[in-house]
Amino acid sequence: MDIASVSTAMSAANLQSDIGVAMLSKSLDQMETMGEGMQKILESSVNPHIGGNVDVSV
Repeated sequence: MDIASVSTAMSAANLQSDIGVAMLSKSLDQMETMGEGMQKILESSVNPHIGGNVDVSV
């Protein structure tokens, strides 16, 4: 193997690694945004007054 082909192969591997890291970062950002949205939905659906009092008569 000559130096040029080794350099090209290493550059391609480095580029693929950089692309993978960028995609993972984008995915993590999107999951964080979705998590924040889910948290807001869950917080708005909670009604603390329902179920607090139970009348039981026999």
